[in-house]
Amino acid sequence: MALAGRRDAPEPPDFGILKRLARDQLVYLLEQLPGKKDLFIEADLMSPLDRIANVSILKHDVDKLYKVETRPAPGASDQFCFLVRPRVRTMRFIADIVNADKMSGRSRKYKIIFSPQKFYACEMVLEEEGVFGDVTCDEWSFYLLPLDEDIISMELPEFFRDYFLEGDHRWINPVARALQLLNSLYGPFGKTHGIGRCAKMSYELWRDLEEEGDGEGQGRKPEIGHVFLMDRDTDYVTALCSQMVYEGLVDDTFRIKCGSVDFGPDVTSSDKSIKVLLNSQDKVFSQIRNEHFSNVFGFLSQKSRNLQAQYDRRRGMDIKQMKDFVSQELKGLKQEHRLLSLHIGACESIMKKKTKQDFQETIKAEHSLLEGFDIRESTSFIEEHIDRQVSPVESLRLMCLLSITENGLIPKDYRSLKTQYLQSYGPEHLLTFHNLKRIGLLTEQAAGETLTAVESKVSKLVTDRAAGKITDAFSSLARKSNFRAISKKLGLIPRLDGEYDLKMPRDMAYVFGGAYVPLSCKIIEQVLERRGWQGLEEVVRLLNGHEFSVSDSAVEDNPAWDCQRVILAVFLGGCTFSEIAALRFLGKERGCKFIFLTTAITNSARMMEAMIEAKA
Repeated sequence: MALAGRRDAPEPPDFGILKRLARDQLVYLLEQLPGKKDLFIEADLMSPLDRIANVSILKHDVDKLYKVETRPAPGASDQFCFLVRPRVRTMRFIADIVNADKMSGRSRKYKIIFSPQKFYACEMVLEEEGVFGDVTCDEWSFYLLPLDEDIISMELPEFFRDYFLEGDHRWINPVARALQLLNSLYGPFGKTHGIGRCAKMSYELWRDLEEEGDGEGQGRKPEIGHVFLMDRDTDYVTALCSQMVYEGLVDDTFRIKCGSVDFGPDVTSSDKSIKVLLNSQDKVFSQIRNEHFSNVFGFLSQKSRNLQAQYDRRRGMDIKQMKDFVSQELKGLKQEHRLLSLHIGACESIMKKKTKQDFQETIKAEHSLLEGFDIRESTSFIEEHIDRQVSPVESLRLMCLLSITENGLIPKDYRSLKTQYLQSYGPEHLLTFHNLKRIGLLTEQAAGETLTAVESKVSKLVTDRAAGKITDAFSSLARKSNFRAISKKLGLIPRLDGEYDLKMPRDMAYVFGGAYVPLSCKIIEQVLERRGWQGLEEVVRLLNGHEFSVSDSAVEDNPAWDCQRVILAVFLGGCTFSEIAALRFLGKERGCKFIFLTTAITNSARMMEAMIEAKA
């Protein structure tokens, strides 16, 4: 599909059906254990459950609700139902309860419902603990949670660490099944592109599942035309950059969880916190979510003036007009007023926090790293950041960004930064460095990569200290990093004549203040424009390959169909709000609609926390 000229983007498909399917299946599974029962729910299933089912549905013959890890009360029900993720530690918790009942002679029925699916390892643990015969197991195929009209999450934050660090392939099956479900409801998909090992494996397993199935959905008009699968390790740089669009900053500052956020007293200007659902139904949020933060205050103040003007209209009204105003408009205005004050409070809170953290200085250092200028200065800034103990996560993020943009740190810098970090934040982080090295986020260059023949001779003639300085000078000139080469090939750093206009952005770089076009989004744009990977061979080589483009010959390729302009972008290992905003912008420019499917919403802090081992 060559991206068309500017047209109105088509409407996204209705994903409400995914919620209804998940809810109906859960009710059916709970009914399989008739009579009164106690329900134990895993903590990280609470928020997704909240989005698809209210408590009255869960209370279906349920006596008491417990969080997993909570021991049941002495007078508990004769039936226990566990709604859990397939984790070994949870199996041990369940086995302890069953064995304790056996010891005390208490007879109960136990049912375990795994979400999204059961793993063999879980059954093995139950068998080892001697309780496999006492429990019945079921699967709740809750693969997809629609967070908004164009965002679907699998809510599997552990996917990133499990696959990219541990090399664990168990979550590939749920991804393939999620694609199979979407294909059966909104397909058949015409063309599939992808890059990355995980993307390729997920695609191949999905095709195998399709062949085993009965090919339902064939012959009908699809609602989604194209699919693009991408591994997170194709582009770590974008995920490591500080977010500057409003939704990204809200996520970085307050943590958006399952599409909602807890605004504390500093935002609500009261003594209590408020949970706010952030989606396109929020009239204020939907207009500012994709905006660069510098535009948000101006928009909110204009909005509050407009709102005040609407309130002021009451003054000249007669009784009938006042009655109409109260019955038709007042409720909406009050709701908008409440949301407006919350978002203004959130902006102020973000500003305070960012001022405290020297945000402008950090952004300047980041931009230098992306452009490849003043690397020494940026390294000194990171050292100062570590020495001042600003934040262990932030310091790690900046070190990883330096390493990736420079294709690894020269040994001297690596040792120096690592030593300072361990002295500042504690030796328990040694394992963290091991993890970051394994995953390729923070690496050390091999000696041969930095020392040229000339340098080796020069270093023998001068003192070590002087040689260090010369090494720095040579290595910054001689090093050809993959990121630099890819950036040059794809034009990721916009050439500027004068100031970048953030109010009327001209490309996707606006999400990072005009300094950098997200690599992941640029790849998607280029592949869709070229209808495949032709002409991108050099980029693919630098990205370590595993690219594919497949057309489904059974699907009619009718360019007049709206579905040809609906693209499902699948991010394996997490997707940031900056990437979502950038692709929404691209969609508006090109008259197409991007739908996002991600294993979880991520940001730099979540990525770093997944690597940190200091908890041990």
